[in-house]
Amino acid sequence: MSRHRIKFCGVVIIVLVFYLGACTKNTTILIDNTPAVTRTVSFKTDIIPILVASCAKSGCHNGSVSPNLLEANAYNSLINGNFTNLATPANSTVYLWLTGKESATMPLGAPNNPSNINGLMLAWITQGAKNN
Repeated sequence: MSRHRIKFCGVVIIVLVFYLGACTKNTTILIDNTPAVTRTVSFKTDIIPILVASCAKSGCHNGSVSPNLLEANAYNSLINGNFTNLATPANSTVYLWLTGKESATMPLGAPNNPSNINGLMLAWITQGAKNN
């Protein structure tokens, strides 16, 4: 190889190393084929509407079956009922139910993953399960 070609290759490698080293991306890790959610998840605006529409129905999680997922009770039920695991979010009982790894896949009778609830729930728990 010529001296100019070696220098050119060296410069290209150095530029690539700096370019790739400068790349960053905030992301949620994809677990069990759950779609990754890379933004901050709000309990009030993201989780509650799905729980109310899909879970807090007559005969289900409206107070007759634990956890109570009616809007006024959902947060306390999930947190104080030990349905979330902040140390290992993917082992949270609520997440295991949603993915079908615990009991029947929830919500019962709903299409798989309505409104991306699995990814949203996992991201919410991973982000600290805040009452936001």
